[in-house]
Amino acid sequence: MAPKKKTKKAAEKNPEKCQNDVEEKRRHSILDIAILQDHIALQCEALRRVQSERADLRRRARDMEQKLQHERQDHRDIYWDLSRQYKTMQTKLTNKVKKLEQEVSQLKEDLALSQEELTKEKSERKQVEQEKDAIIADLRQKLDNIESDYEKILHETLDSLSSQLSLTRRGWEDESATLHQKYKEPLSEFGLNALDL
Repeated sequence: MAPKKKTKKAAEKNPEKCQNDVEEKRRHSILDIAILQDHIALQCEALRRVQSERADLRRRARDMEQKLQHERQDHRDIYWDLSRQYKTMQTKLTNKVKKLEQEVSQLKEDLALSQEELTKEKSERKQVEQEKDAIIADLRQKLDNIESDYEKILHETLDSLSSQLSLTRRGWEDESATLHQKYKEPLSEFGLNALDL
């Protein structure tokens, strides 16, 4: 407070100096006000920019949130669709596996029956072959017997024929000799030799 008194006292003593001081203070105050106004204007501009950016960021945040919700919904939709497809495929595959298992079971039964039939057929075929072999052996035996009988009959017939031919030949030779003797003389009368004829 003491300096104010001094200033008052100094102002009373020197009014012109006081007025200059006041003028100086007023100019300083005007400059300070102008600076403060500029500062306030800058602060207001910065505040407006910040508010604008904040609004822009809020808008972008809302957009991002909506986009995120859309993506989440898309993911949910894709998940449910894939789940549905998976369940459908699983059901189809389960049904296919059951069907294939039934087919395998049926094929195994068919195979067992076929093997049984094959074994039975092989057995029957073996039996038929044995019967055929027995029949063939029997027929061969009969054929050998018939051959032997025919050979025997043929030999007997040939022996009988041979003896008959021999007898007939002797008879012809005798008859031929008789005829030869009988006609030899008449032929020789004609000048023919009976041996040349």
